[in-house]
Amino acid sequence: MTKMEDIEALPMVLGWRPDSFRMVKRGYTPVARYVVSNGTRRAFVKIATTAHTGMLLRREIAAYQVLRDAPRPTLIGYSIDRDMPILAVEDLSDAMWPPPWTDERVSAAVTAIRALHGLRVDLPSFEIVHGGEGNGWRAVQADPLPFLALGLVTADWLRRALPALIEAEAACSTNGVVPCHWDLRSDNMCLVNGTMKLVDWAEACLSNPQLDLGFWLPSLAYEGGPSPEAILPHAPDIAAWVSGYFAARAGLPIIPNAPFVRRVQQEQLSTALPWAVRALRL
Repeated sequence: MTKMEDIEALPMVLGWRPDSFRMVKRGYTPVARYVVSNGTRRAFVKIATTAHTGMLLRREIAAYQVLRDAPRPTLIGYSIDRDMPILAVEDLSDAMWPPPWTDERVSAAVTAIRALHGLRVDLPSFEIVHGGEGNGWRAVQADPLPFLALGLVTADWLRRALPALIEAEAACSTNGVVPCHWDLRSDNMCLVNGTMKLVDWAEACLSNPQLDLGFWLPSLAYEGGPSPEAILPHAPDIAAWVSGYFAARAGLPIIPNAPFVRRVQQEQLSTALPWAVRALRL
């Protein structure tokens, strides 16, 4: 719940006093989101509501500070000297948010992602931000029931396929010195005058750029875009890592403060797993 003191702090963050507030219902975490305006100026504002979302907003603010040349919304202001941080950026409500995915929109997205990967900035490493988020297929091997309950494969198929999936997954490095978004999906991309902008930077880190790109491809395919191989061919290690990430999570219980996450992970798994099957010829 947003507190009155958070609203009262907005003029300091924005540099102007808003007189209009519209709640925005999007995203998968309980951050309070608003489009605010004063008749001549507008901004998109995020206010933390929990300790966890406070941590995420602090990470996102730090990313905005260093990623000045990234394909991102314009930073307007922020406040981190409070229990619940506030971030204000350019309002992109009038942008074009895919899907549908046309060839031009896919090309614009790939161009934006490549532009990000071409920067050299100081961000935390993948290990610092994401810890042990790899080894998804090993997690499935240790406890296969949540994955099998999704009904995508049989237990016999999984037993035969796991050695190849685990080996390919282990060959995929999360290390790197390249700035990566690490939450690339259509709801984090929008087109402005032919240029794709990326939003929601809380997961940004230094990592493997091919893996960052590959992490987006299952959702792109699910939404009617090209197959993963059309953008990232000959990448069995990335296909195994990405499919393992979703395989280890999609069948787990619903997250109370983020109830839509499992549904989205199941959607992504529905295209990530066939990608791995094709790439590894399983």
